[in-house]
Amino acid sequence: MNKSSIELNDHLDHHYIHKSNWLRATVLGANDGILSTASLAIGVAAASDLREPVILATLAGLVAGALSMAAGEYVSVSSQTDIENADIEREKIELEEMPELELQMLASIYENRGLKKETALIVAKELTEKDALAAHIRDELGINEISQANPIQAAMASGAAFTLGGILPFLVTLFLPLQSLEYSIYGFSILFLMLLGAFSAKAGGSNIGKAILRITFWGTVAMGLTALVGYFFNVTL
Repeated sequence: MNKSSIELNDHLDHHYIHKSNWLRATVLGANDGILSTASLAIGVAAASDLREPVILATLAGLVAGALSMAAGEYVSVSSQTDIENADIEREKIELEEMPELELQMLASIYENRGLKKETALIVAKELTEKDALAAHIRDELGINEISQANPIQAAMASGAAFTLGGILPFLVTLFLPLQSLEYSIYGFSILFLMLLGAFSAKAGGSNIGKAILRITFWGTVAMGLTALVGYFFNVTL
């Protein structure tokens, strides 16, 4: 591999879009795990004078949430994949039945991106000669290796991330003093969310402060409203 190839690969490695699929699923799962489990625990703790109901509700919410997250992600990504596959099959038929029209459409896409009409047609012809279907999948349908998601991979990542996130506030319900448990859950959960925000921003190359502020604000809103529900009903469990 020559020097220019090495420099090109190093340049590509500096971009973060290649991480978007797994990072989205992981951060979403962990965020939901922390927030959902902590909110549930705070709501029950605010309405209870005993630790056992808090632990039971939190554990049940953790298990149910992880399974729901995994199932939801699988169904969502599978639906997206089905749509993509249907479009690809439709594109195959169109390339067989109307190749000239498809060629002009591809050239038009490149022209709209800034190429001169003659250049766009040359590029479209050369890419069509190499792999017409791949060119149309990428440039007409907008499907590429980065955007394509694996349903099983996404489901496992989301479920595992939810579990790891949810375990953190669950441990707080086990070991911290009962008399101020809801405040302890809130405080530690905000800390967990801040760490998650910093991690996601660092991994994605975005602004860490903005990510922490965003995740802390919405975490506070969610847990605060859930605590109000517990206090409002004032049920002794």
